[in-house]
Amino acid sequence: MANLPYWQVNIPPALRTAECPDFLRNVSDKDRGIISTPDSEYVADSWDVVKQKVAQNRLELFQRRPSDLRRYLAFTWKLRQDYGSIMNFILTHRLQWAPLPITPRGSRPFEAVDEDVKVLRNDWPYGIDKRIVHLVVWTKFALEEDPETGDLTDGARAKVDAYVRKAFAKLNPDHVVWFKNWAALKSVRSVEHFHVMLFDPDMDVVNEITHGDVPMCEKESEL
Repeated sequence: MANLPYWQVNIPPALRTAECPDFLRNVSDKDRGIISTPDSEYVADSWDVVKQKVAQNRLELFQRRPSDLRRYLAFTWKLRQDYGSIMNFILTHRLQWAPLPITPRGSRPFEAVDEDVKVLRNDWPYGIDKRIVHLVVWTKFALEEDPETGDLTDGARAKVDAYVRKAFAKLNPDHVVWFKNWAALKSVRSVEHFHVMLFDPDMDVVNEITHGDVPMCEKESEL
């Protein structure tokens, strides 16, 4: 596949197109490099690698398997055509929350969890060990950030830690990590959210927390 145009890599010969599809035009150099990599050469992150990236705050190193990134870009391109933006799709289809601005019921973060927090499966998880479940915790309230670093303040981090410990108390705490992407890494910026990864969890617990949510990568045909 080394001599193929990047948009033909990981595509069966009969399905390759001579011209680059619209959804792959003008992609970043990073995404082009990923897409042009054969899936056979991609190594999924182990649980230890995931924990290391989170501990070192090297969140930019997370990436999707090449063919999954291609599917993700095709999916989000179609969302922009059908919904105007990814944010409109998230609000109306996934979260089913009122249009922006969203007003939390609680007066402070995590005060009214049932109304102000929704936990969903990540629609397009990173290229990680298949035993790892990737969730996104969406909130109607903002989490305070340090204006100089863009990272969460110590107080906000403590609040998220307390929420995660309580929400995932039925699972092995050593098998739970969370992180919040910096603004530059976010694909959705208008609604606050952070990520939780679970190693080999009890799926009954996951389904209880997410109310049986199914990621969009598993049900693309619905749209």
